[in-house]
Amino acid sequence: MRALKIAATGMAAQQMRVETISNNLANMSTTGYNTRRAEFADLHYQQLARAGTVNAADGTVLPTGVQLGLGVRPSAVSVHLSQGSLSATGGDLDIAIEGNGYFEIELPSGQAAFTRDGALKRSADGQIVTSDGFAVAPQITIPDDARSISINGAGEVYAFFADATDSRLLGQFSLAGFTNPKGLEALGANLFSETEASGPAIVTTPGQDGLGTLRQGYLEDSSVDPVREVTELIEAQRGYELNSKVISAADQMLGATTQVR
Repeated sequence: MRALKIAATGMAAQQMRVETISNNLANMSTTGYNTRRAEFADLHYQQLARAGTVNAADGTVLPTGVQLGLGVRPSAVSVHLSQGSLSATGGDLDIAIEGNGYFEIELPSGQAAFTRDGALKRSADGQIVTSDGFAVAPQITIPDDARSISINGAGEVYAFFADATDSRLLGQFSLAGFTNPKGLEALGANLFSETEASGPAIVTTPGQDGLGTLRQGYLEDSSVDPVREVTELIEAQRGYELNSKVISAADQMLGATTQVR
């Protein structure tokens, strides 16, 4: 009874879809989060009668044949890249990226990571870091006596001091772009790492080479659409129920077979 195994693959696929949707809904308030979508492909087919073969009865060619599908498999969980809406926070170190690009982060291991989460902080020694304390590349340090800072669209960071009328340039943020950003590997904590699929990071100044600009005092909201996610959740739930009904029907058919006398 192939229907049992086929329906089991369908239930597993819908369960994976529900898990993906639940992760989207859980991150609907995560800064810079992009929606994920579970994608599926049909499994291989059992060729009971190949199309184009000669029918032994009268010598004619079979126009279609008999191909029996054996279920479904997950093919990918892809990221839907889209710009989230910008929310005003007023924070000096809250920086949103308008357009493409990622901030480059230096992990303690020396590995480079990338994020769109611009909720940056100031460490004890004045260095600009992420919420987890990882340094933002290139490293920029804010002096202790700085009264305020200003960041323009090109990523230049200026400090203002109480005893001076002119600002001082502290450094400039850079952004990283990728040929295939969907190929980035998610590390958690809003961080990504480059892979062979994403290609190497192309680091340049904000506003150049197709990368976005920076906007101080704003953060990028999650791109999750709750209404769409709940709709897909209902569809996945119904798909799971339908596959379970197929298993019940196959069980009844097997039960009828065993009762034959």
